[in-house]
Amino acid sequence: MATQKDAAMFSSVLLVLVLLCGPWAGCRAHNITAILERYPEYSLYNSYLTRTKVCDEINAHETVTCLVLDDGAMSTLAAKRPLAAIKNALRLLALLDYFDPPKLHALPSGSTLTSTLLQTTGNEAGNLGFVNITNLRGGRVGFASTAPGSKFDSTYTKSIDKIPYNLSVLAVSAPIVFPGLFDTPTAASSNLTALLEKAGCKTFARLLTTSGVLKVFQDAMDKGLTLFAPNDEAFKATDAPDLNSLSSAELVTLLQYHALPSYTPKASLKSVSGRLPTMASSAAGKYDLSVVSRGDDVSLDTGVDTSRVASTVLDDTPVCILTVDNLLLPTELFGAAPSPAPTPSPSASPVEAPAPAPEAKAPSPKSHKKHHSPPAPPMASPESAPSDAPAAAADKADVKSAVGAATPIGTLATVAVVFATLAMASLP
Repeated sequence: MATQKDAAMFSSVLLVLVLLCGPWAGCRAHNITAILERYPEYSLYNSYLTRTKVCDEINAHETVTCLVLDDGAMSTLAAKRPLAAIKNALRLLALLDYFDPPKLHALPSGSTLTSTLLQTTGNEAGNLGFVNITNLRGGRVGFASTAPGSKFDSTYTKSIDKIPYNLSVLAVSAPIVFPGLFDTPTAASSNLTALLEKAGCKTFARLLTTSGVLKVFQDAMDKGLTLFAPNDEAFKATDAPDLNSLSSAELVTLLQYHALPSYTPKASLKSVSGRLPTMASSAAGKYDLSVVSRGDDVSLDTGVDTSRVASTVLDDTPVCILTVDNLLLPTELFGAAPSPAPTPSPSASPVEAPAPAPEAKAPSPKSHKKHHSPPAPPMASPESAPSDAPAAAADKADVKSAVGAATPIGTLATVAVVFATLAMASLP
């Protein structure tokens, strides 16, 4: 029979497990498009979330508030505008903090600034990617740009849905805009080589032109294209391969390996699982790659090397151009990265250290040294608040990072097993 002391210890163990697991029980991933499918009056807004893939950016953040437009307001916003411009407007309506009605009506000093998905792109000057939220007269709550002179034309209408402390979906009366919001490059108005050269990818642009691959990419732009453009420094790296050792056909394959036959912006890459086919994929070889995502950092793993996705040059559905820090080297041309040497056993007999290896030369196909990308640069912080915002809002910005660490359910499960095992072992 179990003693009273044993029973008390077992109860204490269960209490500890409840306290550990309780805060995480309600945490779950959200799917904004699935939520909005239940509300037909927001179907146009929902469709643009899908077409621009802003939905992937929203779903990738643990904490976010979506300001949603009804079909009438969304139709006005989208009229005669390219998808690239609409995408920026939708990003500005995604706040990287949790705001439900009680929080909106109880803002400290009646006003606050909060970051948005637009700010995470790094494409807007100063704090133009922030939104000013202010309690107006008559119990209304207004939303405005931080640009000087911005008016509170967008006001809170009602709460649509929520996952407490993770996702809040609010209806607003109008979009939030500022001068220059819709001035974004589009695929139709852009010259591909000019964009690449301006982004510091002149060598890659030249190779595309001389090899004839540029025409292949241009023909694919109408159906879907994601281009990974190595910057000029990638070609000068000490461990970069000697491209002169490649045949013309191999060079074409290598260049096509730097593109996907689909529209897959950076945020969408984060949700990719498994291997991704490239424009070089064919019956002659897989020529695929995988994605490694850690927070906001996204890297591409070819099996030979890893390269960080550094910046976005163009994002206009269905075309996306991203810069990468290193050349993407397929295993079919350069062989797999060498496996690490096994760690010797402590009991193993000492052996004489090998002679120093000769100085490495630039690799050729089937011989390549793995190269690691540098860390992502820090994001600039906002510089100022809007001129017409209340003083409290101008003095400080309520900014919250929406990229959370993974929920430690696995760790808690392990702790639970250990505690349970110890408790059961103490019982007769």
